[in-house]
Amino acid sequence: MHGGLAFARELLADLQPQVADVEADMVVCVPFVMLRAVAGTVQDSNLHAGAQDVSEYEAGAFTGETSAAMLRDCQCEYVIIGHSERRTLFGDTDERVVAKVEAALDADLVPILCVGETQAEREAGDTEAVVARQLRAVLDGLGAGRLGTLVIAYEPVWAIGTGLTATPEQAQAVHAFLRGQVSQADATLANGVRILYGGSVKADNAAELFAMPDIDGGLVGGASLKADDFAKICQAADL
Repeated sequence: MHGGLAFARELLADLQPQVADVEADMVVCVPFVMLRAVAGTVQDSNLHAGAQDVSEYEAGAFTGETSAAMLRDCQCEYVIIGHSERRTLFGDTDERVVAKVEAALDADLVPILCVGETQAEREAGDTEAVVARQLRAVLDGLGAGRLGTLVIAYEPVWAIGTGLTATPEQAQAVHAFLRGQVSQADATLANGVRILYGGSVKADNAAELFAMPDIDGGLVGGASLKADDFAKICQAADL
C-alpha cells in the first residue's frame, strides 16, 4: 500500500521501456482502486495487471469486498492470494485461502498462492510442515485437476521487508519440496507449475536465485517500487 495513481503511472512509464524486450511474464499487482487505470496503461505492453487480494464471495451484502468478477471487469489477469500479511494481519486462514483460489479460478484469473514460514517456525524445524499444510489445503480442497494455471510463491515470512534473504540453496530446498508436494497430487502439474521466491528479492541477488532449478521467478516487494531495480530483476528472469 504505497503511493497513489500518479506514483504508479510514473513507475510504469519508467519501467516499460526498460523491459520492452523481456520475454518473461511480468505482472504488476496494485491496490484495487488503481487497477483499472494501471490495466489500461499496460494493455499494449508486455506487462500484465494483477490484484493483491480477492474476496471469496461472488456477490451480495459484503461491504468492502471486491469479487473476482469485478477484478476481471477491470482487466485484471492475476491475483495474489494468501500473502503472509493477509494471513497474519487480516485473518486469512487456510480455508479462506482455498475459497479465494476457487473464486479466482472460476473467474479465469491466475491465482498466485503464497506459502511460507515464520522465523520461529523455521528455527523449530517446521518449515516443511508449514508450507505443506498451506499448499495441501489447496491441492486437497480443489483437486489438482483444477489448478493448471496456479502459480505458487514461497515467501519466508522472516525475509519479507527485513533485508534478510534465504540463501539460494535454502530457497531451492523449499521450492524442490513444494514441487514434490504438487507431484504427489499430479506429476504433470508439478512439471509445469511455476514456483516463485518472495523474500527480499533484489536486483543484486535475483540472478543467483533464479539460477536454481526449481526457482522460476520472483514475487517482488520493496524492490518493485523502484523502476530501475524492478527492471533488473525482470531482466534476470529473462536470462
